[in-house]
Amino acid sequence: MKILPFNSWSELSAELKRRRVYPIIAGYAVVAFIVLQIGEITFGPLGLPNWVMVGLIVVVILGFPVAVVLAWVFDITPTGIRRDSATSPLAKDTAARPSIAVLPFVDMSPEKDQGYFCEGVAEEILNALAKIRQLNVAARTSSFQYKSGAGDVRDIGSELGVESILEGSVRKSQNRLRVTAQLVKVSDGYHLWSKSFDAEVEDVFTIQDEIATCIAESLLETLTPSEQSAIKTTSSTDVSAYEYYLRGRQFFKRFRKMDIEHARQMFREAIKIDSEFALAWAGYADCHSFLVMYVDPQASYREEANRASKRALELSPDLAEAHASRGLACLVCEEYDGAEEEFKKAIDLNPCLFEAYYYYARTRFHRGDMDMAAELFKKAADVDPTDYQSRCLRVQILRGMGRIDDAIEEAQEAVAVVEGHLKWNPDDARAYHLGAGTLVVLGDTDRAKRWLHRAIEMAPDDPVVFYNVACNLATLGEKDKALDYLERAVEHGAVSVAWMRNDEDLASLREDTRYAELLRHVEELEQAASSTTDH
Repeated sequence: MKILPFNSWSELSAELKRRRVYPIIAGYAVVAFIVLQIGEITFGPLGLPNWVMVGLIVVVILGFPVAVVLAWVFDITPTGIRRDSATSPLAKDTAARPSIAVLPFVDMSPEKDQGYFCEGVAEEILNALAKIRQLNVAARTSSFQYKSGAGDVRDIGSELGVESILEGSVRKSQNRLRVTAQLVKVSDGYHLWSKSFDAEVEDVFTIQDEIATCIAESLLETLTPSEQSAIKTTSSTDVSAYEYYLRGRQFFKRFRKMDIEHARQMFREAIKIDSEFALAWAGYADCHSFLVMYVDPQASYREEANRASKRALELSPDLAEAHASRGLACLVCEEYDGAEEEFKKAIDLNPCLFEAYYYYARTRFHRGDMDMAAELFKKAADVDPTDYQSRCLRVQILRGMGRIDDAIEEAQEAVAVVEGHLKWNPDDARAYHLGAGTLVVLGDTDRAKRWLHRAIEMAPDDPVVFYNVACNLATLGEKDKALDYLERAVEHGAVSVAWMRNDEDLASLREDTRYAELLRHVEELEQAASSTTDH
Protein backbone atom coordinates (compact mmCIF):
# COMPACT_ATOMS: atom_id res chain seq x y z
CA MET A 1 0.00 0.00 0.00
CA LYS A 2 1.36 3.41 -0.97
CA ILE A 3 1.36 5.67 2.10
CA LEU A 4 3.04 8.78 0.71
CA PRO A 5 2.54 10.24 -2.79
CA PHE A 6 6.16 9.70 -3.85
CA ASN A 7 7.28 7.35 -6.57
CA SER A 8 10.79 6.73 -5.23
CA TRP A 9 13.16 7.41 -2.37
CA SER A 10 14.85 10.08 -4.50
CA GLU A 11 11.58 12.04 -4.74
CA LEU A 12 10.99 11.74 -0.98
CA SER A 13 14.60 12.74 -0.33
CA ALA A 14 14.23 15.79 -2.58
CA GLU A 15 11.11 16.87 -0.69
CA LEU A 16 12.88 16.37 2.66
CA LYS A 17 15.70 18.54 1.38
CA ARG A 18 13.30 21.22 0.09
CA ARG A 19 11.57 21.41 3.46
CA ARG A 20 14.98 21.68 5.22
CA VAL A 21 14.37 18.52 7.26
CA TYR A 22 17.97 17.29 6.94
CA PRO A 23 19.54 20.38 8.57
CA ILE A 24 17.03 20.13 11.42
CA ILE A 25 17.90 16.46 11.97
CA ALA A 26 21.62 17.29 12.02
CA GLY A 27 21.07 20.23 14.35
CA TYR A 28 18.90 18.18 16.67
CA ALA A 29 21.53 15.44 16.85
CA VAL A 30 24.23 17.96 17.80
CA VAL A 31 22.08 19.63 20.46
CA ALA A 32 20.93 16.26 21.86
CA PHE A 33 24.53 15.05 22.13
CA ILE A 34 25.59 18.21 23.98
CA VAL A 35 22.59 18.04 26.36
CA LEU A 36 23.30 14.37 27.20
CA GLN A 37 26.98 15.10 27.73
CA ILE A 38 26.14 17.94 30.12
CA GLY A 39 23.72 15.66 31.98
CA GLU A 40 26.27 12.89 32.30
CA ILE A 41 28.91 15.29 33.65
CA THR A 42 26.73 17.34 36.01
CA PHE A 43 23.94 15.09 37.31
CA GLY A 44 26.32 12.91 39.42
CA PRO A 45 28.10 15.76 41.25
CA LEU A 46 24.72 17.41 41.85
CA GLY A 47 23.53 14.25 43.59
CA LEU A 48 20.57 13.70 41.26
CA PRO A 49 19.10 10.16 41.12
CA ASN A 50 19.72 7.93 38.06
CA TRP A 51 16.13 8.12 36.92
CA VAL A 52 16.67 11.82 36.04
CA MET A 53 19.31 10.85 33.48
CA VAL A 54 17.08 8.09 32.13
CA GLY A 55 14.23 10.58 31.83
CA LEU A 56 16.46 13.00 29.92
CA ILE A 57 17.41 10.25 27.46
CA VAL A 58 13.73 9.35 26.93
CA VAL A 59 12.83 13.02 26.33
CA VAL A 60 15.63 13.34 23.76
CA ILE A 61 14.49 10.18 21.95
CA LEU A 62 10.81 11.20 21.95
CA GLY A 63 11.70 14.69 20.83
CA PHE A 64 13.34 13.45 17.62
CA PRO A 65 10.14 12.52 15.69
CA VAL A 66 8.50 15.72 16.97
CA ALA A 67 11.39 17.77 15.53
CA VAL A 68 11.14 15.94 12.21
CA VAL A 69 7.37 16.56 11.95
CA LEU A 70 7.76 20.24 12.85
CA ALA A 71 10.54 20.60 10.29
CA TRP A 72 8.28 19.06 7.64
CA VAL A 73 5.32 21.33 8.46
CA PHE A 74 7.15 24.58 9.21
CA ASP A 75 9.96 26.54 7.56
CA ILE A 76 12.67 27.97 9.80
CA THR A 77 13.82 31.14 8.08
CA PRO A 78 15.98 34.16 8.99
CA THR A 79 12.76 36.10 9.63
CA GLY A 80 11.21 33.48 11.91
CA ILE A 81 9.20 30.27 11.78
CA ARG A 82 6.35 30.01 9.29
CA ARG A 83 4.14 27.25 7.97
CA ASP A 84 5.39 25.68 4.73
CA SER A 85 2.94 27.03 2.14
CA ALA A 86 4.85 26.09 -0.98
CA THR A 87 3.76 22.56 -1.75
CA SER A 88 5.79 20.59 -4.21
CA PRO A 89 3.77 19.33 -7.18
CA LEU A 90 4.84 15.80 -6.31
CA ALA A 91 3.51 16.19 -2.78
CA LYS A 92 -0.02 17.05 -3.85
CA ASP A 93 -2.82 14.53 -3.77
CA THR A 94 -2.98 14.64 -7.55
CA ALA A 95 0.57 13.30 -7.72
CA ALA A 96 -0.88 9.80 -7.68
CA ARG A 97 -1.96 10.44 -11.28
CA PRO A 98 0.55 10.43 -14.16
CA SER A 99 1.69 13.93 -15.07
CA ILE A 100 2.86 15.34 -18.39
CA ALA A 101 3.92 18.62 -19.98
CA VAL A 102 3.62 19.27 -23.71
CA LEU A 103 6.32 21.55 -25.12
CA PRO A 104 5.75 23.67 -28.26
CA PHE A 105 6.85 21.76 -31.33
CA VAL A 106 9.92 22.99 -33.20
CA ASP A 107 9.44 24.55 -36.64
CA MET A 108 11.60 22.57 -39.07
CA SER A 109 10.04 24.08 -42.18
CA PRO A 110 12.41 25.46 -44.84
CA GLU A 111 11.21 29.07 -44.42
CA LYS A 112 10.86 28.87 -40.62
CA ASP A 113 7.46 30.59 -40.96
CA GLN A 114 5.22 27.93 -39.46
CA GLY A 115 5.69 28.69 -35.78
CA TYR A 116 1.96 29.35 -35.29
CA PHE A 117 1.15 25.98 -36.93
CA CYS A 118 3.71 24.08 -34.82
CA GLU A 119 2.46 25.61 -31.58
CA GLY A 120 -1.10 24.92 -32.67
CA VAL A 121 -0.43 21.22 -33.23
CA ALA A 122 1.19 20.90 -29.80
CA GLU A 123 -1.59 22.88 -28.12
CA GLU A 124 -4.33 20.78 -29.68
CA ILE A 125 -2.63 17.65 -28.32
CA LEU A 126 -2.26 19.31 -24.91
CA ASN A 127 -5.95 20.26 -24.85
CA ALA A 128 -6.98 16.73 -25.80
CA LEU A 129 -4.89 15.22 -22.99
CA ALA A 130 -6.27 17.75 -20.50
CA LYS A 131 -9.74 16.27 -21.05
CA ILE A 132 -8.61 13.01 -19.42
CA ARG A 133 -9.16 13.34 -15.69
CA GLN A 134 -6.71 10.54 -14.93
CA LEU A 135 -3.88 12.75 -16.19
CA ASN A 136 -2.27 15.86 -14.71
CA VAL A 137 -1.36 18.10 -17.64
CA ALA A 138 0.79 21.21 -17.15
CA ALA A 139 -0.93 24.39 -18.32
CA ARG A 140 -0.03 25.75 -21.74
CA THR A 141 1.51 28.96 -20.44
CA SER A 142 3.68 26.92 -18.07
CA SER A 143 5.02 24.41 -20.57
CA PHE A 144 5.12 26.71 -23.61
CA GLN A 145 7.80 28.84 -21.96
CA TYR A 146 10.20 26.07 -22.94
CA LYS A 147 11.12 25.26 -26.50
CA SER A 148 11.61 21.64 -27.53
CA GLY A 149 15.30 20.89 -27.79
CA ALA A 150 16.26 24.05 -25.88
CA GLY A 151 17.31 22.22 -22.72
CA ASP A 152 17.53 18.96 -20.84
CA VAL A 153 13.99 17.56 -20.50
CA ARG A 154 14.94 16.25 -17.06
CA ASP A 155 15.57 19.78 -15.85
CA ILE A 156 12.44 21.11 -17.56
CA GLY A 157 10.34 18.30 -16.11
CA SER A 158 11.70 18.96 -12.64
CA GLU A 159 10.87 22.68 -12.92
CA LEU A 160 7.34 21.92 -14.13
CA GLY A 161 6.81 19.15 -11.57
CA VAL A 162 5.85 16.48 -14.12
CA GLU A 163 6.95 12.90 -14.73
CA SER A 164 7.01 12.98 -18.54
CA ILE A 165 7.55 15.44 -21.38
CA LEU A 166 6.12 15.39 -24.90
CA GLU A 167 8.31 17.19 -27.42
CA GLY A 168 8.35 17.19 -31.17
CA SER A 169 8.87 18.97 -34.45
CA VAL A 170 6.91 19.86 -37.56
CA ARG A 171 8.19 20.27 -41.10
CA LYS A 172 5.59 21.78 -43.42
CA SER A 173 6.43 22.32 -47.07
CA GLN A 174 3.68 23.14 -49.55
CA ASN A 175 1.14 20.31 -49.06
CA ARG A 176 3.46 17.87 -47.31
CA LEU A 177 3.79 17.45 -43.58
CA ARG A 178 6.30 15.62 -41.40
CA VAL A 179 5.56 15.44 -37.67
CA THR A 180 7.90 13.83 -35.17
CA ALA A 181 6.90 13.32 -31.53
CA GLN A 182 8.55 11.65 -28.55
CA LEU A 183 7.42 11.05 -25.00
CA VAL A 184 10.34 11.24 -22.57
CA LYS A 185 10.50 10.04 -18.97
CA VAL A 186 11.82 12.88 -16.82
CA SER A 187 13.56 10.72 -14.21
CA ASP A 188 16.05 9.15 -16.63
CA GLY A 189 15.61 10.92 -19.99
CA TYR A 190 14.64 7.71 -21.83
CA HIS A 191 11.91 7.59 -24.47
CA LEU A 192 8.61 6.01 -23.48
CA TRP A 193 7.20 6.39 -27.00
CA SER A 194 8.20 8.01 -30.26
CA LYS A 195 6.91 8.12 -33.81
CA SER A 196 7.24 10.07 -37.06
CA PHE A 197 4.42 10.82 -39.48
CA ASP A 198 4.77 11.66 -43.17
CA ALA A 199 1.50 12.74 -44.72
CA GLU A 200 -0.49 15.39 -46.53
CA VAL A 201 -1.30 18.59 -44.64
CA GLU A 202 -4.97 17.54 -44.64
CA ASP A 203 -4.02 14.59 -42.42
CA VAL A 204 -2.89 16.81 -39.55
CA PHE A 205 -6.10 16.12 -37.58
CA THR A 206 -5.57 12.37 -37.77
CA ILE A 207 -1.93 12.79 -36.71
CA GLN A 208 -2.87 14.94 -33.71
CA ASP A 209 -5.54 12.46 -32.60
CA GLU A 210 -3.16 9.50 -32.94
CA ILE A 211 -0.41 11.22 -30.94
CA ALA A 212 -2.82 12.15 -28.16
CA THR A 213 -4.24 8.62 -28.03
CA CYS A 214 -0.80 6.99 -28.01
CA ILE A 215 0.39 9.28 -25.21
CA ALA A 216 -2.69 8.54 -23.11
CA GLU A 217 -2.31 4.81 -23.67
CA SER A 218 1.38 4.97 -22.76
CA LEU A 219 0.72 6.71 -19.44
CA LEU A 220 -2.53 5.02 -18.39
CA GLU A 221 -3.48 1.39 -18.01
CA THR A 222 -6.97 1.86 -19.43
CA LEU A 223 -9.06 4.51 -21.16
CA THR A 224 -12.81 4.67 -20.76
CA PRO A 225 -14.96 4.87 -23.91
CA SER A 226 -15.86 8.48 -23.06
CA GLU A 227 -12.17 9.38 -22.68
CA GLN A 228 -11.36 7.72 -26.00
CA SER A 229 -14.05 9.77 -27.72
CA ALA A 230 -12.89 12.92 -25.91
CA ILE A 231 -9.42 12.68 -27.42
CA LYS A 232 -10.36 14.59 -30.54
CA THR A 233 -8.11 17.55 -31.12
CA THR A 234 -10.27 19.86 -33.24
CA SER A 235 -13.87 20.24 -34.34
CA SER A 236 -12.95 21.22 -37.90
CA THR A 237 -12.28 18.96 -40.85
CA ASP A 238 -10.90 21.64 -43.19
CA VAL A 239 -7.19 22.33 -42.86
CA SER A 240 -7.47 25.85 -44.33
CA ALA A 241 -10.05 26.81 -41.73
CA TYR A 242 -7.83 25.23 -39.10
CA GLU A 243 -4.83 27.31 -40.17
CA TYR A 244 -6.84 30.53 -39.99
CA TYR A 245 -8.04 29.47 -36.54
CA LEU A 246 -4.48 28.85 -35.34
CA ARG A 247 -3.36 32.25 -36.63
CA GLY A 248 -6.32 33.88 -34.90
CA ARG A 249 -5.50 32.21 -31.61
CA GLN A 250 -1.88 33.36 -31.89
CA PHE A 251 -2.97 37.00 -32.36
CA PHE A 252 -5.63 36.80 -29.64
CA LYS A 253 -3.16 35.82 -26.94
CA ARG A 254 -1.23 39.07 -27.41
CA PHE A 255 -4.11 41.00 -25.83
CA ARG A 256 -3.52 44.30 -27.67
CA LYS A 257 -6.32 46.06 -29.56
CA MET A 258 -4.64 45.69 -32.94
CA ASP A 259 -3.97 41.99 -32.30
CA ILE A 260 -7.58 41.41 -31.23
CA GLU A 261 -8.67 42.96 -34.55
CA HIS A 262 -6.29 40.66 -36.45
CA ALA A 263 -7.57 37.67 -34.48
CA ARG A 264 -11.16 38.61 -35.31
CA GLN A 265 -10.30 38.64 -39.02
CA MET A 266 -8.60 35.24 -38.81
CA PHE A 267 -11.52 33.64 -36.94
CA ARG A 268 -13.98 35.14 -39.42
CA GLU A 269 -12.03 33.62 -42.34
CA ALA A 270 -12.05 30.24 -40.58
CA ILE A 271 -15.82 30.45 -40.19
CA LYS A 272 -16.28 31.40 -43.85
CA ILE A 273 -14.47 28.22 -44.87
CA ASP A 274 -16.04 25.96 -42.24
CA SER A 275 -19.30 27.38 -40.89
CA GLU A 276 -19.57 24.53 -38.35
CA PHE A 277 -16.17 25.08 -36.72
CA ALA A 278 -17.25 25.57 -33.08
CA LEU A 279 -13.85 26.67 -31.73
CA ALA A 280 -13.58 29.36 -34.41
CA TRP A 281 -17.03 30.66 -33.47
CA ALA A 282 -15.96 30.73 -29.79
CA GLY A 283 -12.78 32.61 -30.67
CA TYR A 284 -14.74 35.06 -32.81
CA ALA A 285 -17.14 35.67 -29.91
CA ASP A 286 -14.26 36.19 -27.46
CA CYS A 287 -12.77 38.87 -29.70
CA HIS A 288 -15.98 40.88 -29.51
CA SER A 289 -16.26 40.33 -25.76
CA PHE A 290 -12.71 41.62 -25.35
CA LEU A 291 -13.49 44.66 -27.48
CA VAL A 292 -16.39 45.44 -25.14
CA MET A 293 -14.31 44.92 -22.00
CA TYR A 294 -11.12 46.66 -23.03
CA VAL A 295 -11.74 48.91 -26.03
CA ASP A 296 -15.27 50.20 -26.66
CA PRO A 297 -18.55 48.93 -25.12
CA GLN A 298 -20.57 49.51 -28.24
CA ALA A 299 -23.80 47.62 -28.81
CA SER A 300 -22.67 45.91 -32.04
CA TYR A 301 -19.79 44.18 -30.26
CA ARG A 302 -22.12 42.85 -27.58
CA GLU A 303 -24.55 41.61 -30.23
CA GLU A 304 -21.80 39.78 -32.12
CA ALA A 305 -20.42 38.25 -28.91
CA ASN A 306 -23.92 36.98 -28.11
CA ARG A 307 -24.61 35.64 -31.59
CA ALA A 308 -21.25 33.93 -32.07
CA SER A 309 -21.11 32.36 -28.60
CA LYS A 310 -24.63 30.94 -29.01
CA ARG A 311 -23.62 29.49 -32.38
CA ALA A 312 -20.54 27.83 -30.84
CA LEU A 313 -22.75 26.16 -28.23
CA GLU A 314 -25.28 25.02 -30.83
CA LEU A 315 -22.51 23.35 -32.80
CA SER A 316 -20.75 21.76 -29.80
CA PRO A 317 -22.80 21.71 -26.57
CA ASP A 318 -20.17 19.59 -24.79
CA LEU A 319 -17.25 21.89 -25.63
CA ALA A 320 -15.91 23.57 -22.48
CA GLU A 321 -14.43 26.44 -24.48
CA ALA A 322 -17.85 27.15 -26.00
CA HIS A 323 -19.45 27.42 -22.56
CA ALA A 324 -16.61 29.67 -21.34
CA SER A 325 -17.06 31.86 -24.44
CA ARG A 326 -20.80 32.07 -23.83
CA GLY A 327 -20.14 32.96 -20.19
CA LEU A 328 -17.81 35.77 -21.22
CA ALA A 329 -20.43 37.13 -23.63
CA CYS A 330 -23.00 37.10 -20.82
CA LEU A 331 -20.52 38.87 -18.54
CA VAL A 332 -19.97 41.79 -20.93
CA CYS A 333 -23.75 42.04 -21.33
CA GLU A 334 -24.08 42.12 -17.52
CA GLU A 335 -26.13 38.92 -17.51
CA TYR A 336 -24.29 37.69 -14.44
CA ASP A 337 -26.49 34.70 -13.57
CA GLY A 338 -26.16 33.35 -17.07
CA ALA A 339 -22.42 33.95 -17.08
CA GLU A 340 -21.90 32.01 -13.85
CA GLU A 341 -24.01 29.11 -15.07
CA GLU A 342 -21.90 28.83 -18.23
CA PHE A 343 -18.60 29.04 -16.35
CA LYS A 344 -19.72 26.27 -13.99
CA LYS A 345 -20.60 24.07 -16.98
CA ALA A 346 -17.22 24.80 -18.56
CA ILE A 347 -15.40 23.83 -15.36
CA ASP A 348 -17.45 20.64 -15.06
CA LEU A 349 -16.50 19.69 -18.63
CA ASN A 350 -12.85 20.69 -18.23
CA PRO A 351 -11.59 21.33 -14.68
CA CYS A 352 -8.29 22.57 -16.13
CA LEU A 353 -9.76 25.38 -18.24
CA PHE A 354 -8.11 28.50 -16.86
CA GLU A 355 -10.39 30.99 -18.61
CA ALA A 356 -13.48 29.56 -16.91
CA TYR A 357 -12.10 30.18 -13.41
CA TYR A 358 -10.60 33.55 -14.32
CA TYR A 359 -13.72 35.09 -15.86
CA TYR A 360 -15.96 33.48 -13.24
CA ALA A 361 -13.82 35.35 -10.69
CA ARG A 362 -14.24 38.61 -12.60
CA THR A 363 -18.00 38.03 -12.63
CA ARG A 364 -18.06 37.71 -8.84
CA PHE A 365 -15.96 40.89 -8.62
CA HIS A 366 -18.53 42.72 -10.73
CA ARG A 367 -21.20 41.54 -8.31
CA GLY A 368 -19.23 42.70 -5.27
CA ASP A 369 -18.57 39.20 -3.88
CA MET A 370 -14.90 39.68 -3.04
CA ASP A 371 -14.50 36.51 -0.97
CA MET A 372 -15.55 34.24 -3.81
CA ALA A 373 -13.72 36.32 -6.40
CA ALA A 374 -10.50 35.91 -4.41
CA GLU A 375 -11.07 32.15 -4.11
CA LEU A 376 -11.74 31.76 -7.84
CA PHE A 377 -8.66 33.79 -8.76
CA LYS A 378 -6.70 31.42 -6.53
CA LYS A 379 -8.15 28.42 -8.38
CA ALA A 380 -7.24 30.04 -11.70
CA ALA A 381 -3.66 30.47 -10.47
CA ASP A 382 -3.60 26.84 -9.31
CA VAL A 383 -4.67 25.70 -12.78
CA ASP A 384 -2.04 27.91 -14.41
CA PRO A 385 0.82 28.65 -11.97
CA THR A 386 2.53 30.97 -14.47
CA ASP A 387 -0.46 33.32 -14.88
CA TYR A 388 0.22 36.70 -13.32
CA GLN A 389 -3.22 38.26 -13.85
CA SER A 390 -5.15 36.07 -11.42
CA ARG A 391 -2.43 36.48 -8.79
CA CYS A 392 -2.19 40.26 -9.08
CA LEU A 393 -5.97 40.71 -8.98
CA ARG A 394 -6.20 38.44 -5.93
CA VAL A 395 -3.56 40.59 -4.20
CA GLN A 396 -5.61 43.67 -5.06
CA ILE A 397 -8.74 42.10 -3.52
CA LEU A 398 -6.94 41.00 -0.34
CA ARG A 399 -5.57 44.51 0.13
CA GLY A 400 -9.03 46.03 -0.39
CA MET A 401 -10.49 43.63 2.19
CA GLY A 402 -7.91 44.75 4.75
CA ARG A 403 -6.10 41.39 4.77
CA ILE A 404 -2.75 43.12 4.51
CA ASP A 405 -0.55 40.26 5.78
CA ASP A 406 -2.13 37.83 3.30
CA ALA A 407 -1.80 40.41 0.52
CA ILE A 408 1.91 40.92 1.25
CA GLU A 409 2.62 37.19 1.36
CA GLU A 410 0.85 36.57 -1.95
CA ALA A 411 2.35 39.71 -3.50
CA GLN A 412 5.82 38.25 -3.04
CA GLU A 413 4.81 35.19 -5.05
CA ALA A 414 2.96 37.31 -7.62
CA VAL A 415 5.97 39.55 -8.31
CA ALA A 416 8.12 36.48 -8.94
CA VAL A 417 5.54 35.20 -11.45
CA VAL A 418 5.35 38.60 -13.18
CA GLU A 419 9.14 38.76 -13.44
CA GLY A 420 9.23 35.26 -14.91
CA HIS A 421 6.58 36.22 -17.45
CA LEU A 422 8.38 39.41 -18.45
CA LYS A 423 11.56 37.44 -19.00
CA TRP A 424 9.82 35.68 -21.90
CA ASN A 425 7.38 38.49 -22.80
CA PRO A 426 9.19 41.82 -22.30
CA ASP A 427 6.62 43.70 -24.41
CA ASP A 428 3.60 42.86 -22.24
CA ALA A 429 2.32 46.21 -20.95
CA ARG A 430 -0.43 44.50 -18.94
CA ALA A 431 2.16 42.60 -16.89
CA TYR A 432 3.84 45.88 -16.01
CA HIS A 433 0.76 47.78 -14.87
CA LEU A 434 -0.81 44.87 -12.96
CA GLY A 435 2.56 44.00 -11.46
CA ALA A 436 3.01 47.60 -10.36
CA GLY A 437 0.01 47.30 -8.06
CA THR A 438 1.61 44.26 -6.44
CA LEU A 439 4.86 46.17 -5.92
CA VAL A 440 2.88 48.93 -4.20
CA VAL A 441 1.60 46.36 -1.69
CA LEU A 442 5.21 45.40 -0.97
CA GLY A 443 6.18 49.05 -0.48
CA ASP A 444 8.47 49.12 -3.53
CA THR A 445 6.94 52.34 -4.85
CA ASP A 446 9.92 53.52 -6.92
CA ARG A 447 9.96 50.31 -8.93
CA ALA A 448 6.17 50.37 -9.19
CA LYS A 449 6.29 53.84 -10.76
CA ARG A 450 8.96 52.68 -13.22
CA TRP A 451 6.74 49.79 -14.25
CA LEU A 452 3.75 52.10 -14.70
CA HIS A 453 5.85 54.46 -16.83
CA ARG A 454 7.01 51.48 -18.90
CA ALA A 455 3.41 50.34 -19.46
CA ILE A 456 2.40 53.83 -20.64
CA GLU A 457 5.36 53.95 -23.02
CA MET A 458 4.41 50.60 -24.53
CA ALA A 459 0.66 51.30 -24.81
CA PRO A 460 0.16 55.09 -24.86
CA ASP A 461 -3.50 54.89 -25.99
CA ASP A 462 -4.70 51.86 -24.03
CA PRO A 463 -7.65 52.65 -21.69
CA VAL A 464 -6.87 49.57 -19.56
CA VAL A 465 -3.38 50.92 -18.91
CA PHE A 466 -4.83 54.34 -18.00
CA TYR A 467 -7.32 52.75 -15.61
CA ASN A 468 -4.71 50.67 -13.79
CA VAL A 469 -2.30 53.59 -13.60
CA ALA A 470 -5.14 55.56 -11.98
CA CYS A 471 -5.70 52.77 -9.46
CA ASN A 472 -2.06 52.66 -8.45
CA LEU A 473 -1.70 56.43 -8.19
CA ALA A 474 -4.86 56.57 -6.06
CA THR A 475 -3.38 53.94 -3.76
CA LEU A 476 -0.19 55.98 -3.50
CA GLY A 477 -2.20 59.07 -2.53
CA GLU A 478 -1.61 61.01 -5.77
CA LYS A 479 -5.31 61.80 -6.22
CA ASP A 480 -5.15 64.52 -8.88
CA LYS A 481 -2.92 62.48 -11.17
CA ALA A 482 -5.08 59.43 -10.54
CA LEU A 483 -8.22 61.31 -11.61
CA ASP A 484 -6.43 62.61 -14.71
CA TYR A 485 -5.67 59.06 -15.81
CA LEU A 486 -9.15 57.85 -14.88
CA GLU A 487 -10.59 60.57 -17.13
CA ARG A 488 -8.34 59.43 -19.97
CA ALA A 489 -9.45 55.83 -19.41
CA VAL A 490 -13.10 56.85 -19.71
CA GLU A 491 -12.41 59.00 -22.78
CA HIS A 492 -10.43 56.32 -24.64
CA GLY A 493 -12.58 53.26 -24.12
CA ALA A 494 -14.21 50.74 -21.84
CA VAL A 495 -14.51 51.30 -18.11
CA SER A 496 -17.05 49.12 -16.29
CA VAL A 497 -19.37 50.80 -13.79
CA ALA A 498 -19.56 47.64 -11.66
CA TRP A 499 -15.79 47.19 -11.61
CA MET A 500 -15.24 50.87 -10.84
CA ARG A 501 -17.71 50.78 -7.94
CA ASN A 502 -16.19 47.66 -6.37
CA ASP A 503 -12.52 48.52 -6.94
CA GLU A 504 -11.10 49.42 -3.53
CA ASP A 505 -7.98 50.81 -5.20
CA LEU A 506 -10.13 53.83 -6.06
CA ALA A 507 -11.51 54.25 -2.52
CA SER A 508 -9.51 57.42 -1.87
CA LEU A 509 -11.17 59.14 -4.86
CA ARG A 510 -14.81 58.47 -4.07
CA GLU A 511 -15.44 61.66 -2.14
CA ASP A 512 -14.05 63.79 -4.96
CA THR A 513 -16.57 65.52 -7.23
CA ARG A 514 -14.51 64.66 -10.32
CA TYR A 515 -14.83 60.97 -9.48
CA ALA A 516 -18.60 61.30 -9.00
CA GLU A 517 -18.92 63.02 -12.38
CA LEU A 518 -16.83 60.34 -14.09
CA LEU A 519 -18.88 57.55 -12.54
CA ARG A 520 -22.09 59.23 -13.66
CA HIS A 521 -20.68 59.61 -17.19
CA VAL A 522 -19.72 55.92 -17.35
CA GLU A 523 -23.21 54.95 -16.14
CA GLU A 524 -24.75 57.03 -18.93
CA LEU A 525 -22.50 55.40 -21.53
CA GLU A 526 -23.43 51.91 -20.33
CA GLN A 527 -27.13 52.72 -20.29
CA ALA A 528 -26.93 54.07 -23.82
CA ALA A 529 -25.09 50.98 -25.02
CA SER A 530 -27.42 48.51 -23.27
CA SER A 531 -30.57 50.27 -24.52
CA THR A 532 -29.60 49.56 -28.13
CA THR A 533 -28.52 45.96 -27.52
CA ASP A 534 -30.98 43.16 -28.28
CA HIS A 535 -30.17 40.30 -25.90
